[in-house]
Amino acid sequence: MSEEALMNNYGHRNTMLVKGEGAHVIDSNGRRYLDAISGIAVCGLGYSHPAVTKALCEQASNLIHCSNLYLIEPQVRLGEKLCQIAGMDKVFFSNSGAEANEAALKMARKFGNDKGISEPEVITTNGSFHGRTMATLSATGNSKVHAGFYPLLSGYVHVDYNNIDAIIAAATDNTVAVMVEPIQGEGGIRIPSTSYLNELRALCDEKGWLLILDEIQSGNGRTGRYFAYQHNDILPDILTTAKGLGNGVPIGACLARGVAADILQPGNHGSTFGGNPLACASADAVLDTINTPAMLKRVDALSHRIVSGLQQQLSAVAGVKDVRGFGLMIAVELEEPCATLVEDAKQAGLLLNVTAGNVIRLLPPFILTDQEADTIVNTVTKLVRSHLEQLKLESAT
Repeated sequence: MSEEALMNNYGHRNTMLVKGEGAHVIDSNGRRYLDAISGIAVCGLGYSHPAVTKALCEQASNLIHCSNLYLIEPQVRLGEKLCQIAGMDKVFFSNSGAEANEAALKMARKFGNDKGISEPEVITTNGSFHGRTMATLSATGNSKVHAGFYPLLSGYVHVDYNNIDAIIAAATDNTVAVMVEPIQGEGGIRIPSTSYLNELRALCDEKGWLLILDEIQSGNGRTGRYFAYQHNDILPDILTTAKGLGNGVPIGACLARGVAADILQPGNHGSTFGGNPLACASADAVLDTINTPAMLKRVDALSHRIVSGLQQQLSAVAGVKDVRGFGLMIAVELEEPCATLVEDAKQAGLLLNVTAGNVIRLLPPFILTDQEADTIVNTVTKLVRSHLEQLKLESAT
């Protein structure tokens, strides 16, 4: 098969994946790979998980799609559960994280318009990633993502992450909301101070702004709580999530509480496929499987095993800038660019990702065995040491 009919968004790809089992995927040549990126934080339950497979098969034999002009039983059921877990009041279902964030940003604008603010502004952060639609692209604080798509939409102000003073300094009479990721994923697994979200919540309360938390990547159990903000014992006004919510079936969610829950009214927003029966059935099974004390405790245990293992083997290595993690969002930051490690890792039977140019990003599934976790540690350690040694040799010639 040829990829000539496909647009070149992802560059040349020389591996075709055809099957998944547990934490592994298998290519068209029968080679197995341990997936330490979970399809980019999507397959938290790995591949061919029995609960998800059963839910999909049962729903597919009943009703795959119907219009949102009618109530959809799996959507209502999932909405109730998700709101209860998140501490929110209402939810709008979409097909992706970008669409969930698009809904949140439209809500922020309408919130401002309803207050008489004709040009509302949302403060976001440098290093963020909120999606690739024009609104979410404009909200994203990353010039590399912006390149080629100017002019961006107005109404977005970017400030330094993990800096409350920067938000205060950037605020104007047009400010209506602050939108942040509790942990920046695409930005390089950047973990803020433990008080950052609490300070944001207090500031938004003081100013009458909406606090929007983008948990597209950090939600659905990835940090050892169902949502990362639950470590801080706060509630956002608007919450977005996707990725791991459907374990591979496209679904996103924009949740809201209080005043924010009633911003959107009939005719303001919608989606043809968002929240369809098949996607909601999958997400319902995912939610029930992940949201258990045993599963969330396992995420914590795997996090400790992998992070501590990497720190023991790499922290003292010259060229390694940092090893850090929050739940199963783990980073090995090097002092030099390391994009070539993606292919090197694949050749070693491990799938990983490099973000921000020099950060090895690990987002492994929650169903790893201890042995698989150790394989990730040992393989990454070997790859990093080899890469740094090669850089040293090149600089000496």
